[in-house]
Amino acid sequence: MSQAATLPESAPGSADKARPIFIECENLVKIYKIADLEVVALQGLDLLIRQGEMMALVGPSGSGKSTLMNILGGLDSPTAGRVRVGDYNLLEMSRRDQVRYRRHMVGFVWQQTARNLLPYLTAEENVELPMALAGFPLRERRARATDLLERVGLGDRLNHRPDRLSGGEQQRVAIAVGMANRPALLLADEPTGEVDSHSAEQIFHSLRTLNEEFGVTVMIVTHDMSVSTRVDRVIGMRDGRTSTEILRRREGDVALHEEEYAILDRAGRLQLPEAYIEALDMEDRVRLHLNEDHIGVWPEHTVQGEPSSNGREDK
Repeated sequence: MSQAATLPESAPGSADKARPIFIECENLVKIYKIADLEVVALQGLDLLIRQGEMMALVGPSGSGKSTLMNILGGLDSPTAGRVRVGDYNLLEMSRRDQVRYRRHMVGFVWQQTARNLLPYLTAEENVELPMALAGFPLRERRARATDLLERVGLGDRLNHRPDRLSGGEQQRVAIAVGMANRPALLLADEPTGEVDSHSAEQIFHSLRTLNEEFGVTVMIVTHDMSVSTRVDRVIGMRDGRTSTEILRRREGDVALHEEEYAILDRAGRLQLPEAYIEALDMEDRVRLHLNEDHIGVWPEHTVQGEPSSNGREDK
C-alpha cells in the first residue's frame, strides 16, 4: 500500500492513527461489460479507512463512488485488486458469504425513502424487521428499536407509519433501520438529497451521534460538497480513482482546521485538481522540476521561472 493512502503524521486528525485499519482497498479495479463494450468504473483505486471514522466520498457522476460503495456494501464484486473490510476479504466471498456480510456487517441508508422503509409498518416495526430476519428475540428487538429511535430524536414517533412522517423523519428512521443489526459499517447514499437544510442538520446530527456512541464507521456517498463539511475526512474521486483528500480537525460541530491533499497512488500518479488545470491551461504534458523540498509543475507552454501574468515568478 502506498504511503499516500495513510494519514500524514502532521495532519489534523492524525491522532486517530491509533485506530486500526478497517477498510483497505489496494489497486482496486471494477470493469462492467455492456454488450461488446467494457466500462472501467474503478481504475486501480487505493484507499484506507480507519475504524470509527465518519467520512464522505464525493465526486461527480461517473467518478466511481457509487461503484465503490456497492463493493464495500457487498452488493457488487470487484474485478481485480484487493479489498478488505474488517476480517472479510470481499474479493473471495461466495454468494452465501455476501448475504451474511450484508446482514451482519453493513447497514444501508438510501436516498429514496421507498428503498429504506416498508409503508405498511410503523417506525418501530421497520427498525425491528432486520432483527426479526436475523432471529433476534422479540423483547430484544423491541428494546433496541425503541433505543435507536430515541437516539435519532424520534422517540415520540414509534407508532407512526412513513406516510405520517416528514422526509427528514423518514431518513432518520432509515438510519435506525440501518443500525438495527449492530453493523460495523454504515453506508449512506445521498442521505440528505431529498430534504431541506433543517432536516439535513438533524440527519447529520443523528449520524454523528451513532458514530460517536457506537463506534460505527460511517461513509457518506454524495456529489454535494456542502454535505462533506459535516465530516472529518473527505475523499474526492475522479475517473475511478481517489484524487484529493480533505482532513478536518473538529471540536463538536465546529471545524477548527482543514487542509487539502492530493493523492499519490502506488504507481506514482498524481491527479491535480481540475480547477488548477483549468487555471493554468494545462493539457497533455507538463513541465516538472525537482527542488529540495517540493516539485514544481508548469504548463508545457510556460518556461520554467518565467513571470506569470500576475507579475509573480512561477515557482
